[in-house]
Amino acid sequence: MFSFAASWVFLLLPLPLLVYWLVPPHREKSSSIRIPFFRSVAQAVGVEPRSGSVIPKRAKIQTTAIALIWLLLVTAMARPEKLGEPLVIEKSARDVVLALDISGSMDQRDFTTIDGAPKQRLAAVKDVLRQFITERQGDRMALIIFGTRAFVQAPFTEDLNSLNGFLDQTQVGMAGPNTALGDAIGLGIRTFDASEVDQRLMIVLSDGADTSSRMTPVNAAAIAAEKGVVIYTIGVGDPDASGEDRVDLDALQEIADRTGGEYFFADDEEALADTYARIDELNPRVVETQSYRPRESLAHYPLVLALLTMLISMTSQHIIQRRRGIA
Repeated sequence: MFSFAASWVFLLLPLPLLVYWLVPPHREKSSSIRIPFFRSVAQAVGVEPRSGSVIPKRAKIQTTAIALIWLLLVTAMARPEKLGEPLVIEKSARDVVLALDISGSMDQRDFTTIDGAPKQRLAAVKDVLRQFITERQGDRMALIIFGTRAFVQAPFTEDLNSLNGFLDQTQVGMAGPNTALGDAIGLGIRTFDASEVDQRLMIVLSDGADTSSRMTPVNAAAIAAEKGVVIYTIGVGDPDASGEDRVDLDALQEIADRTGGEYFFADDEEALADTYARIDELNPRVVETQSYRPRESLAHYPLVLALLTMLISMTSQHIIQRRRGIA
């Protein structure tokens, strides 16, 4: 498609005619010789003397060339451009933080696969989470891991393949043996400070009770609610265990309730997969669509044609004058 970015410039096309009609010709004083018998000479040659400027007439080729050059210059100033096919860009309208517990208790092999085989908790979580990440193509996601301390394993990114790579590098105990659930939520809130979207979702998975946070999980959840962060919590592990190995389901439930999210419990790989599928169903991808058409400037074409027209006109005028001089 062809268009002009500044089509109003074509209003300048009649400007030379207005100048020609409204502006008086340029006059210059020049030296002359007065003779007493000037009128007699004029009568002899049949010319009527008149006062005023002598305006030399241009050849038709010059007039045509000047008009064409002006037309081409105005066309260039109107910025002709070629419009490409519309390009649609989808931008995520929701940012998601995944907070994953990798404390020492995640090394237990009490999860079962679909065929009944025992499996490490973290391995089962990583397999299900990897599929969840893959199906969220187009979203911006970040990964936080926590044990005794909480760390940002991967900042917000739309490259979910690289996010899965960071997830694969995660191992049990690399953040310490204890559980800092409250600090993980607080770190997730700070991670959202770099977010420019209004919809903010945090998915927290934990298999133990908070034992090493500087901020309690409930207080962290209250701050998250003030910041507009919705938290979905997932409890895995044994709620009947003792000490730090006991998953604190009550705390996870309260965190979700305070932020407007939901709480889930999963005790095997199939239940965990169903949990993430349910979260995906409750929070479908939300995108902001932007479209634009690439523009290719064509202004150089009329400028080149104007230059060629001027050169041809000057060359032809020079040739005509030389022929007249020879004749």
